[in-house]
Amino acid sequence: MKVLHLDSNHDVLAKGLEELGYTNDTDYTSSKEEIEAKISSYDGIIIRSRFSIDEGFLEKATNLKFIGRVGAGLENIDVEYAKHKGIFLTSAPEGNRNAVGEHTLGMLLALFNKLNKADREVRQGVWDREGNRGLELDGKTVGIVGYGNMGKAFAKKLAGFDVEIICYDIQGGVGDKNARQVGIMELRQRADVISLHTPQTPLTMGMINSEFINGFYKPIWFLNTARGKSVVTQDLVAALESGKILGAGLDVLEYEKSSFEQLFSKEMPAAFEYLIKAENVLLSPHVAGWTLESKEKLAQTIVDKVKKQFS
Repeated sequence: MKVLHLDSNHDVLAKGLEELGYTNDTDYTSSKEEIEAKISSYDGIIIRSRFSIDEGFLEKATNLKFIGRVGAGLENIDVEYAKHKGIFLTSAPEGNRNAVGEHTLGMLLALFNKLNKADREVRQGVWDREGNRGLELDGKTVGIVGYGNMGKAFAKKLAGFDVEIICYDIQGGVGDKNARQVGIMELRQRADVISLHTPQTPLTMGMINSEFINGFYKPIWFLNTARGKSVVTQDLVAALESGKILGAGLDVLEYEKSSFEQLFSKEMPAAFEYLIKAENVLLSPHVAGWTLESKEKLAQTIVDKVKKQFS
């Protein structure tokens, strides 16, 4: 089979496909329209998030047998139409779930211990011990919303702490030894921390809004290493201002482009200006699953799934 790589990835991906007898071509710079003009020559596509694979694109990909998304989700692909055409779709959440789990835990500990604020102050010659008194995880209840690969990885990292871990998911029976599955009412009653680990779907777009936040019985800490468009940023900021949310760790933002490679094309939104100035907000540029190790594991996962499907 002939495979077109639209984004750069770890070398093990191309080498692995080559070992399966596939031919690898790369094109990291052509426009979507230019790719569409030649896509009929290819049996497979490897992509991260460079552009959307929509119905129009798939109509031109007349010989396409598989799409490998080197990442966790498939939101940039018209999944239903691809399935209608019999195209095998594969992503690789197994490849970066450990990285996401570690990053999420790191954000939580940094927030509880005010590490970003303390670091900045010490660099400026400020030695404020009382103002940087931290909070311990011990005895807290951590609620994980979305208990798939990423949620389970975060729960595993929390297992060594003396915390209660509960999870909420639209799928039943997903709880395990690391997290007890609960309904929405118990989640709202018990959680001290909410960590979001849902994919981007029509159901999750904007799900973290004022109604969701205000439903909690006590102020919460909020973490999002999933998808930015699941959070209504203005509502999040309002909750930070009111104290309903005590602090937030955000690896993803509502304002990201679909390629995940850019943030703004126009002026900075007022809600984001608040986030970058807030001492109880920790930000990172969509890198929770972006480690040296996960780069290789993501690539190998795609090779393994393609091999299993077509060998």
